[in-house]
Amino acid sequence: MFTGLVETVGRVVALARRTGAVRLTLASDLPLDGTRVGASVAVDGVCLTVAERAGERIVAEVVAETLARSTLGQLRVRQRVNLERALRVGDRLGGHLVAGHVDDTARVRAVRRRGADRRVTIELRRAWRPYVAPQGSITLAGVSLTIAARTATTFEVVLVPHTLERTTLGALAVGDRLNVEVDLIARYLETLTRAKRAVEP
Repeated sequence: MFTGLVETVGRVVALARRTGAVRLTLASDLPLDGTRVGASVAVDGVCLTVAERAGERIVAEVVAETLARSTLGQLRVRQRVNLERALRVGDRLGGHLVAGHVDDTARVRAVRRRGADRRVTIELRRAWRPYVAPQGSITLAGVSLTIAARTATTFEVVLVPHTLERTTLGALAVGDRLNVEVDLIARYLETLTRAKRAVEP
């Protein structure tokens, strides 16, 4: 479990592609505590297991299902990625509960400057639109954000200077694709409501 509060930005240093999988090597300044072998780390919002740790380098295996569902299949050497260690019991929950199980990818439709902030419009596939509510939470590339507005096909988020400086979202451009995880509570509520309707006489 994560919070969507990015701890640091890492860098892809190697990609070893195998049949149906990728061995991903990252360089980062994440502390050893919490990133030992077997620990979970969110990479652009995707929960991965640390397979090896050597100094500042972390190695993780990305399987076919994750490659198909997320942007990790399009990673390039030297590309920057958002990183967060798993939440520990007793930690403050500054963002919102994030599972690290990416639902889909979404496309950036517009990026507009507004003073020191940027307002970003995201196009989301139909299946995930019911989970998007104004002032609700959503995770984009591992970053916990508040939905500022929505239309029938898009939603908007506002990126404050801290987010622009401390995550990869400061480099967003029209056409970019981002990993999306909808709010867990919204997903469970919708699933429970649907199940209840199915059994009602």
